[in-house]
Amino acid sequence: MKLQHQAQTLRFRVDEAELAVLLGGGEVANRLCIPGGPSLCQTLVLAELETAAMGGTPTHWRVALPRAAVEAYCGRLPCRDGLQFQAAAQQNGQSALRMVFEVDVRDSARTRTGTARGRNAEAQAVTGIQIGFSGDGAV
Repeated sequence: MKLQHQAQTLRFRVDEAELAVLLGGGEVANRLCIPGGPSLCQTLVLAELETAAMGGTPTHWRVALPRAAVEAYCGRLPCRDGLQFQAAAQQNGQSALRMVFEVDVRDSARTRTGTARGRNAEAQAVTGIQIGFSGDGAV
């Protein structure tokens, strides 16, 4: 899994093998071990949710994506569009958080029959993220 973050956007990109793990009920993780410092981990799972959920601790994020939305997205693969989620802006002036889930289109085109279809103009963004960090690491 690859994680890209910029400003208030988190982008999670998985390959076909990692997607198969997620669809099979497993989890995928990205870990960064800072020498002499903390270990940072982001874990991605699918769950029976209406929207994405994010929680955990500052050093271990756990992101749960709605299984039905991911399965519907898989029906469009290979494509360049990602599945998008957004949390509302906070009252304290903090910007909204946007999360994007993507399957690597080059890997997807190699492993699936047919050719990449490019951007899907009919793709709809799914909105909403529940955020809560605690010491127990649970979503």
